[in-house]
Amino acid sequence: MQVRFTRLAATLALGSLAAVAGPSQAETVKLSQKSGTEREVTELSQGWKFHFGPETPAVTAPDFQDDGWQTVSVPHTWNRIGTYAPARTPDTGNAQGTGWYRLTVAAPAAAPDMRQYLDFAAVGAVADVWVNGKHVGTHKGAFSRFRLDVTDAWKAGADNLIVVRADNSKPEPGNATSSVIPLGGDFFVHGGIYRNVSLLQLPSASIDPLDYGGPGTYARAAQVTESQAVIDVRTRLRNAGTGRNLTLTTQITDAKGSIVATAAQPVSLEKGTADVAQRLTIKSPHRWNGRADPYMYAVSATLSDGATVLDKVTQPLGIRTFRFDPDAGFFLNGQHVKLKGVSRHQDWLGSGWALTPEQHRKDMELIEELGANTIRQAHYQHADAWSDLADEAGMVVWAEIPYVSGPSLTGGEGTPQLWANAEQQLRELIRQDFNHPAVMMWSIGNEVDSSAMLGVSKEPTKPLALLKRLQEVAKEEDPSRPTTMADCCEDLGMMAKTAGEQVVGTADLVGYNRYYGWYYPKPLEARAELGAQLDKFHVKHPQLPISVSEYGAGGAVSQHSDDVTSGFVNFIGRPHPEEYEAWVHEQTWPAIAARDFVFASWVWNMFDFASDLRGEGDSIDLNDKGLVTADRKVRKDAFWFYKVAWSDTPAIHFAGKHYVARAYPVMTVKAYANAPAARLVINGRTIGEAPCPDNVCEWKQVPLAPGPNKAVVTATANGETVSDEMTWTGPDPMKQGIRIDAGNLAGSVLGKRQFGSDTFVTGGKPMVLNLGGFGKMTSGPPRTVEAAELRLFDYWRQGTDFSYGIPVPDGDWTVTLHLFEPSAVPPETQAVTVKANGTNVLDALNVAKAAGGSRKELVRSFPVQVSGGLLSLDFNAVGGNVSLAAIEVAR
Repeated sequence: MQVRFTRLAATLALGSLAAVAGPSQAETVKLSQKSGTEREVTELSQGWKFHFGPETPAVTAPDFQDDGWQTVSVPHTWNRIGTYAPARTPDTGNAQGTGWYRLTVAAPAAAPDMRQYLDFAAVGAVADVWVNGKHVGTHKGAFSRFRLDVTDAWKAGADNLIVVRADNSKPEPGNATSSVIPLGGDFFVHGGIYRNVSLLQLPSASIDPLDYGGPGTYARAAQVTESQAVIDVRTRLRNAGTGRNLTLTTQITDAKGSIVATAAQPVSLEKGTADVAQRLTIKSPHRWNGRADPYMYAVSATLSDGATVLDKVTQPLGIRTFRFDPDAGFFLNGQHVKLKGVSRHQDWLGSGWALTPEQHRKDMELIEELGANTIRQAHYQHADAWSDLADEAGMVVWAEIPYVSGPSLTGGEGTPQLWANAEQQLRELIRQDFNHPAVMMWSIGNEVDSSAMLGVSKEPTKPLALLKRLQEVAKEEDPSRPTTMADCCEDLGMMAKTAGEQVVGTADLVGYNRYYGWYYPKPLEARAELGAQLDKFHVKHPQLPISVSEYGAGGAVSQHSDDVTSGFVNFIGRPHPEEYEAWVHEQTWPAIAARDFVFASWVWNMFDFASDLRGEGDSIDLNDKGLVTADRKVRKDAFWFYKVAWSDTPAIHFAGKHYVARAYPVMTVKAYANAPAARLVINGRTIGEAPCPDNVCEWKQVPLAPGPNKAVVTATANGETVSDEMTWTGPDPMKQGIRIDAGNLAGSVLGKRQFGSDTFVTGGKPMVLNLGGFGKMTSGPPRTVEAAELRLFDYWRQGTDFSYGIPVPDGDWTVTLHLFEPSAVPPETQAVTVKANGTNVLDALNVAKAAGGSRKELVRSFPVQVSGGLLSLDFNAVGGNVSLAAIEVAR
């Protein structure tokens, strides 16, 4: 069958696979292939034997007994990590170490001058390869393609044994990954042969397959005008035999396959490698113009010996011009484009890194649906198929190497071996992705000024020297594209963790990873703080184009908030209400959109992704900042915010659709619309029209009837009316009561009692009992409270003076307060007073004394009579604080 060889973008003939009887030690896979004027490539996907764990040296021998090993297909990873549960399940596969793969194949015959290459699209993270017992090569780096010339060990037309050792051990001083980037980071490095493997047969003289895993042919538009485009093509040739006189012919075809330019050049090719430069001209070029028109040509380089074609490689070509201006932003083909997009990690829930083409395609479809026009490929080189899709979709791509969180495990600048590995991975990235028109910047590092924060090194690291070297390498490889980097810590008081080195300005561009409203949680100030900081950076670095490379918040679709401004924001623990994540994006995006000098922004992240540092929200081993869940099944509220805000056509969508059973008889109804105003109707009754500043429309204190409440929202923009519907279930306070989990950003259900999040409150401060720690659930010995329901005391509200105004139907009620004293040494003079509707119900109460000690629950109940639909509760303390865990109002 004919397929398109990704990354090389060449049309290749793939062999069929058939399992046949073979040696007693393993199955033999018989391979066949089609020969012709294209490369001969045979897929090696079926029949691999796999074992995780240490093995004896005999594992590389043909007579090694692997009968008990697992039979797997490639792509394959032994890691399955991340689940939407509070603790790891038996299915969790987070093992790091060595995995072994064995494949015995009946190889096709080959002419005497043919060379045999094994092509690995990626192996995580260090790969050693043996053929017929002979070690043929090592590759260090989990993300890039590598090829090995195995001719000397290969037996054409006979059985061949391929053995691969994959090692994804966590980097530790002296082990196999200690000098391989990344040394750390907030993502899990999966092990295995997680991308495709193939056998490549080429004549002894060919286009070079060993050029850092690149295609060997590299094209760029040197000059572009409306009348013509001048295309420079460089092709690297390799000759393993004697000198030969050959011809290199390069053709450019348009999207219909018509030839638009040709250059032919005689080549005297001696043994070794040689670069051939050619210049071609295309008349009236059709430009690759991003999402509007991602038009592509193709460049084919053909090496011939007279009438005999020796080798041919075809690459994508997108003709475009672009520039980054420190004041005006990004320009594509002379037109200003605000780059608005997402970052993406490559794992799927249940699949790890072993993705199928369909999974890559689904990811791109979701990003296109969102309305993005740019993607940050974080924090490493992504799959061939993914870069092809980015070209075809017209996405502007930030491509990145995994220089993450510092250069050393022990402090300092890093070892020569690590420097060499970083340089190798950067050269691989640039050569393998060079021909993708979508790629417009090379990132040389991510948060390299945060090593101590992520636990990479306890001693201060010095990331600047390696960063400067990588800048030099990027310019050597590709002076036509700018470099960039993502900064963690400038002006955040964290610079001492990297020996005080200032890294911003090393690359041509900069992206700032900034989480206002999340890691620095002042919810009501997030928009203003981000805007002020961006303005400050613009003044501080007037010649440096600036972007926001990460921003966002955690969001769990099973955890919900009734008031995102009242509860404790536990960014490294639980809960992570979906509504709060959306609110952070609602605050952040307008600050970015208002500043033309911010050339781009990338939401962190498009999808929830695997990280064994995390135990947060409603999941374990997942970073839950995605706009979509890790299984790609649920679009969160924040997704819909951007889909509406970034849409070119009128659109509207209700937020809060996953929070169906509401805790309170009133709610804030929110919708996203790209219209000036929207109208809300609930249960056939018009609530009214609300403005929609920055695409957010809100109706506060909307009453809900017990049971189903059908809501319809409509808006008109540009003469077109759009609408959305939702049904929320309102509680019946007369039967269920009303309950508030004080201090908690999310509500919860305890048995048959539903508690809403901290709402209807003025004053005081939300507090947490056990603050989570990054990489672990608690930052120290957990404090405990003696209480009937300990979960009610995870959070509380504290202060000398605060009040609640709770919507309660008229009538007689019983109010129950859950109080405690969190101080280890109870204040002797504490006197707490509580008023209900202006009347003292608790007077001069010392909570610790009444409870019999510190950190013991004190429950107090009292009757109240409500008229006017509102219950007022006023809390006041002298000589200490009021510490309130929960309020229950029941009949």
